[in-house]
Amino acid sequence: MSGNHGHSHAHGAPDSFGRAFALGIALNIVFVAIEAGYGFFSGSLALLADAGHNLSDVLGLVVAWGAVVLGKKAATDRFTYGYRRSSILSALFNGVLLLVAAGAIALEAVQRFGDPQPVPGATIMIVAGIGIAINTATALLFVRGRKSDINIKGAFLHMAADAVVSAGVVIAGLGIVYTGATWIDPVTSLAIVAVILWSTWGLLRDAITMSLDAVPANIDTGEVEAALLAMPGVARVHDLHIWPMSTTETALTAHLVRPGARGDGASDDAFLCAASDMLHDRFGIAHATLQVECDELRCRLHADKGC
Repeated sequence: MSGNHGHSHAHGAPDSFGRAFALGIALNIVFVAIEAGYGFFSGSLALLADAGHNLSDVLGLVVAWGAVVLGKKAATDRFTYGYRRSSILSALFNGVLLLVAAGAIALEAVQRFGDPQPVPGATIMIVAGIGIAINTATALLFVRGRKSDINIKGAFLHMAADAVVSAGVVIAGLGIVYTGATWIDPVTSLAIVAVILWSTWGLLRDAITMSLDAVPANIDTGEVEAALLAMPGVARVHDLHIWPMSTTETALTAHLVRPGARGDGASDDAFLCAASDMLHDRFGIAHATLQVECDELRCRLHADKGC
């Protein structure tokens, strides 16, 4: 006796984030061009480093937006869950991309210590000041979704980190204006790297655990099992699996042993609906597949600890 009951409640990023992505990408492309141009002609590694970081964020926004779009596509005969998992891959890609950008900036900064270059502090301050405004505005576009969707969180963290980085570049420019010390520029670049690594660690860790089908951090497997055992007539629960279908949706499969189950369709449907509603309302599990059994020992998966 088995049943599959999936909720259609929407948990993904709202449609308005499409406009947020488009606006954020456009603003940052313009700023990257301006910042890279000034960085190249002024010889400022801090500006070039920040421009490189911003460019990686543009790519990250494109990937994140693409994942949102893919996640809304209907399932197919081959991709039976649809393309929801692309949002997890997007978050993982963004984390790796930020690490690569950080490594490139750090390498250039270390090399610059051996060959310091004079840079105009005032120009650095002006351009970085523009960056603070653009990055803060872009981050605010995603602030609503950062707690419910790791993919949106990745976009938010990118922009918020950039605003902080740009503020650091302004401080570096101020220091250069007043002291003329050329070492401030590469030191600032290394500080940028530290900020990138700090902001990326949590994102990358969560993306990796999601990719490995780990139980979402906000769900306690023991509590879910206890809640299922509390359902009418349930004596045991086995073969319980909980995993993220996407960065916003969680799936569950479980075998429920109900020795007293009558086996008639009406009562089974009512029980399965009640169980699925409970899982959705208490734990935010939007897609539950439950199999009801009268005799646990007859189930092949009963003793299969690897399943």
